[in-house]
This record gives sequence, structure tokens and C-alpha cells, in this order.
Amino acid sequence: MGKETPQKINKPRAIRRLVIWYKRNSAVTSIVDTAASSAATASNVAGNVVSGAGSVVTTASNVASNVAGNVVSSAESVVNTASSVVSNASSIAKNTLQPLVFDPLKRLQNSDNILDKVEDIQSKRIWIAVDGMGGDYAPGPILEGCLEAISRFPINIKFVGKIDKVKDAAEKTGIAELLENEINNNRLELIDSGEPIGMNEEATAVRKRKNASINVAMDLVRNNKAEAVYSAGNSGAMMASAIFRIGRLKGIDRPAIGALFPTRDQTRPVLVLDVGANTDCKPSYLHQFALLGNIYAKDVLQVKKPRIGLLNIGEEECKGNDLSLKTFELLSSEKSFDFGGNCEGRDVLSGSFDVVVCDGFTGNILLKFLESVGGVLLDILRSELPRGRRGKVGSAFLRGNLLRIKKRLDHAEHGGALLLGVNGICVIGHGSSKSLSVVSALRLAHSAVNHGVMDNLNQLQKLQVLNS
Repeated sequence: MGKETPQKINKPRAIRRLVIWYKRNSAVTSIVDTAASSAATASNVAGNVVSGAGSVVTTASNVASNVAGNVVSSAESVVNTASSVVSNASSIAKNTLQPLVFDPLKRLQNSDNILDKVEDIQSKRIWIAVDGMGGDYAPGPILEGCLEAISRFPINIKFVGKIDKVKDAAEKTGIAELLENEINNNRLELIDSGEPIGMNEEATAVRKRKNASINVAMDLVRNNKAEAVYSAGNSGAMMASAIFRIGRLKGIDRPAIGALFPTRDQTRPVLVLDVGANTDCKPSYLHQFALLGNIYAKDVLQVKKPRIGLLNIGEEECKGNDLSLKTFELLSSEKSFDFGGNCEGRDVLSGSFDVVVCDGFTGNILLKFLESVGGVLLDILRSELPRGRRGKVGSAFLRGNLLRIKKRLDHAEHGGALLLGVNGICVIGHGSSKSLSVVSALRLAHSAVNHGVMDNLNQLQKLQVLNS
């Protein structure tokens, strides 16, 4: 009996250490504290049962030994139950925090909480055209995301696609009844179209296939039947369709794709543009990107005085290639925004800049690299977690944190990026977008409309630099 006393003390102590650590590092202390208490109690019970089993072993024969084995097995079952309690608490914490994590525009949620304005929803609903056939998983998850967004935000959806395929997808995913209800409530409308532009097709295919889903959706914006358009399909085709159908803003040579990257401050993402629309750029293009990004950051991200940075290999103004040097001169002389100088790669996610401009070739590499970071980091953390029973309990505590880290670094969770420089609000979704990403992208589209982004972008043509 004396030898087994430390065993009774060590297990609760190990769990208490985990609880102390979690109190210092978790935003869900109260929830996990309850689970930890249950786990500690269960562990004490398990320790007592095991101790009792040891006593039986020392005082009984083979029969008693068999009984002890059964008791030990029961003790292990109790410990596993305690671990399950902790895991359930972690799940509760994740579900509680998830709505605050998946959306990169948390700042916007705080300043423009449309969910708290239920009484005004019907009078302020806006129509958004959705390319329902664009994306790797379309149309099912795209439709599912649209239906979720309709219930959460003051928006209506014109869902463009092959109607028979859309209805078949609704039946398979079990949302057919919800779809019919929203149609009857005049909050969703199905618009028939042809096949989408494939991911591997040339962007110029939009000129030959006028009834492609992205063209039909873009026409709705051009004809003022929708105030924004969203597509998770071929981004090159979407940009080409936007240029051909609704045109560029006056004074803007090339549209740019602006993507939100996470920073150390979860409520303050950084806008990086261009991330793929223009692989070869002139200094004047990057100058225009900075002007576009400045307005976006003010209107949508609600940053009063955005700090603009030029992606470069060094902070000094003499560093970089010919494009960087000439662009630095242009940005330094611009008085309409706050130019903070060169931004090195390590500073992009630091929160020191609100907007970072670069050519599309560099920006796309940066974007694709960031997409891989979340998964790799999660795998590394998983491999470093301890094994065995204590590892399982520790993993249960950390599971919510790891998932939140992955979501903050996973660009696919951020919904979409605005195509800036065209005469309409266009949101480009990630090709692998599913329902949550669609919801986030539609919130972004609504926010752009709600904050009058197009009105301010149209003021750019009055700048002398664009008329020179």
C-alpha cells in the first residue's frame, strides 16, 4: 500500500498542471475548468480503485488477482471517460468561438453588427449574383453556403447555374426543402445558365461562351439586377468577364486581386494586392494598386489611416529591382495616402502595414505559400504532442487552440478576395470553397456594398496622377 501512495498523488497533480497552463493560455477558462474538475475527480476515483486493486493482489490468491484485473480495467474505463469529458468541453469551446474565428473581418463584425439589426433586415436586403457552377465542389456546397448566408445577413441571392443540376445537388445534400422555402420567400432566385468556364480553360473563353454561368452572373450586375457578384470558379475567367461585361474604372489600367492575410492582431488583417491578376507590372500599376487598397482598407476594414507598404527585399529605399525602385519613388510622392516604405517578407504578417502592394507574380507565390502554412504547422504540433494517456488528455485541451491556429492561417477559410479596379463589386472565392467560405465571402460582398466602396473608388478618376 505504501508504494502506491505516490501513484494516487501524481495523476491529479499532472492534471492540475494542465489546468494551470490552460488558465494562462485559453480564452475559454470557465468551460475547460469544469471539464478539468471532472477529469481530476475521475482520476482520483481511478487512483483509488487501482490502489484498492493493488491491496487485493497482495492479500489474495489467483482468484483475487483476477478480480483485481477486472477492477483495473474498470479504472481505465473511468479514465477514458474523463478524457472524453475533456474532449467534449473542447468541442463546446470550439463551437462557441468558431463564429468569431472563421471570418477575417472581425473588426467589421464589431463595428457593423448586422445580426443585431434584425428589425431592419427586410428593408435593407441587397441582391448578390452568385456563380453557382464555379468551384471544385459546385453547386452543392455553394448553394448550402448561400442559404446559410441568407439566414444570417440582409442579402438575397440570384443563384446562377444549370437548374436541373442545382436541384439535384439540393436533393443530395438534404437542403431541397430549405431551397424551396427561400424561393417562395423571394430571398433566392434560380437563374438558368450554360456550363461554367473550367479551371483549366483559358480566360478568353468567356468571349465565346456568352451563356457561361460567370457571364450570366456578371450581366446581372451590369443590368443593375444585382449589386455584387461572387464566384469560386476560374479567377482569370472572372476577371476577363468583369472587364468585358462591366468594364474597368476610369484611370485604372489593370484590375488587381486583393487578398486578406492574417496578422498577429486577429482583428486587423493586412490586404495584399495584387495576388495573381497581373504577373508583369509597371510602376504605375503598383501605384494604382496602392490607391485601390487604401480605399478598400478605409471602407471595408474600417482603418482610419491605412499604412501602405511596398513588398521588397529590404527596408532601405535603395534596395530592390528596377520595378521596386521606380515604384518607391511614385509612392513616396503620393499625398493621398500614408506610405510606410518598403515591407520585407517577414513584416507582411506583423501588423505593421494595413496594405501591401506587389506584382501579381510575387503576390501569388506569397498567397500559395501562406495557404500551406496552416496545415504544416498543425502537423508539426501534432507530432510534438506527448503519447499515451496523458497525451490524450493534453491533446483534448489543445485541440480547440490548434484548430483556431489552422483557421487563422488557412486562406480558404477567409472566403474570398475583392477584384479591385473594375466598375462593380466582384468577390473571387477560393477554388476549394465550401459552405463556410461562401458565407464569409458573401459577408465581404455585403460589406463592400454597405460601405459604399464603389462610390469612393469612382472618385479615383479625379486624381491628377490618373489623368496625367
